[in-house]
Amino acid sequence: MSRESSLHRRRNQLLILVVVLSNVIGNVALSHGMRQTGSIVSASPLDYVRAFAKPWTVAGVLVLVIWMVSDLALLSRADLSFVLPVTASAYVLIAIAGHFWLGERISAVRWLGILAITFGVVLAEETPSRTTEAPPPEHLP
Repeated sequence: MSRESSLHRRRNQLLILVVVLSNVIGNVALSHGMRQTGSIVSASPLDYVRAFAKPWTVAGVLVLVIWMVSDLALLSRADLSFVLPVTASAYVLIAIAGHFWLGERISAVRWLGILAITFGVVLAEETPSRTTEAPPPEHLP
């Protein structure tokens, strides 16, 4: 593996880590904040404004902004067919965090699904991150 290829792989791994961790932290914080808010069953914007009065909800949204930016960066460097399966490890970690931090019950069938996702992530990680030609960089006038 060339030095340039190794550097590209390390940068992708760092972006994957940021995407996964920000997805997990953001969604768990958002869920915690929404539990503090309670059910929103109306279409009233005031209910959603009330949700934003909760620090956990705001923190979750802010961390999910980081997730979105890092996901965009990763998608600019790797194929969608690589990014989505590899970052699906966030779903596994979110389920585990939901179980241990939020007290959610996870059935045996759901654990099997989590195991299947984990297996898929491991398989996808072993493939090249880009199988298509990278688009040429656009030059600003």
